[in-house]
Amino acid sequence: MELRHGLESLPLGSGATVVTVGFFDGVHRGHQAVFRRIVEFARDRGLRSVVVTFDRHPREILTPGREPKLLTTPDRKARLIEAAGADVLLVLRFDRAFSLIPAEEFVRRVLAEGLHAEHVVVGANFTFGHEARGTVETLRTLGPAHGFTAEEIPILELDRRPVSSSSIREALAEGDLEWPTRALGRPHAVDGTVVVGAGRGMDLGFPTANLETDPRVLLPKTGIYAGRASIQEGAFVAAISVGTNPTFGREPVHVEAYLLDFAGELHGEALTVEFWARLRDEERFDSPAALTRTMAEDVRRTRELVPAPEARPA
Repeated sequence: MELRHGLESLPLGSGATVVTVGFFDGVHRGHQAVFRRIVEFARDRGLRSVVVTFDRHPREILTPGREPKLLTTPDRKARLIEAAGADVLLVLRFDRAFSLIPAEEFVRRVLAEGLHAEHVVVGANFTFGHEARGTVETLRTLGPAHGFTAEEIPILELDRRPVSSSSIREALAEGDLEWPTRALGRPHAVDGTVVVGAGRGMDLGFPTANLETDPRVLLPKTGIYAGRASIQEGAFVAAISVGTNPTFGREPVHVEAYLLDFAGELHGEALTVEFWARLRDEERFDSPAALTRTMAEDVRRTRELVPAPEARPA
């Protein structure tokens, strides 16, 4: 997949394209349906498929301080879009100046002159341009004069529940993993870098990897989870804590993962945790011994709930 950044990277080059535009936070199953459509349409006609997204949530600029937490980092979102089969990902900087571009100028400057769009596919609730005045109907109205047609993909529903990034965030904030897993089509995952912790896990017999995460990214509700942790060497079943370590005083909310059947040094490594099942709420224990007994039970249940990943071929 070709990756481009900013309006200054346009025009894309010769050849017509099939384009979709959106923030696509989480790359959930509704977003995936849009990507499948542009990829199929492009392949059928020998065109390139292009995904246009933004470097930050628009509300970070439009309503600062009220923007939602993100489901994916920009890097994870790019990897998921690449896995969906898109040929090009264009990441635009969403700043104050960009927010003032009228819908008509975006159509001309980006879709027509910049990307040579022949067909544009967007979700049913898509809006764009200054004050969100642009809609699917705007694309249908302006498209013929700029050489493209426009298509709307209906909102995906699962058991009559609309799939949306906001509904996934709400579920994660309540500690519900069932809906996010269904809506995403995969377990919710958080990326980070392993940093030095207090070392208490080692003393308790369960050495944990302390994860430094992007503060913009949403963490599930505090508690203990079963899941998997992935590092460069492969994936491991993991017992995961999202919390403040109340037994030893309170710390900022953070993620720790105990990688089952792993021995080695992880400091400084990139690590991804996937949340498969919620085990319990975070608790304050009267003694480290009581905490250790409960951690041992957490590990036992984690082994029961999460199958061991298949070994990578040598």
